[in-house]
Amino acid sequence: MPLMRKLTMLAGAAGAARAYAKKNPEKVNQAVGKAAKFVDDKTKGKYHDQIAGAVRKVNSVTGPNGQPGPAAGR
Repeated sequence: MPLMRKLTMLAGAAGAARAYAKKNPEKVNQAVGKAAKFVDDKTKGKYHDQIAGAVRKVNSVTGPNGQPGPAAGR
């Protein structure tokens, strides 16, 4: 039973993060960009493709310029 409770909490947190990203796309894009650069620098580019993919995924929700992207209506 504790596993189900953890999964429910995780799903709730993901939903809250999605809602925040839709309401504050500029802030989210800025934070994701800074985090991506930081991680890419620390890993010396080893995971650049994976980091870029994560940034693209976020941009699909927020839009690349802080404008709602095509997936924002979900």
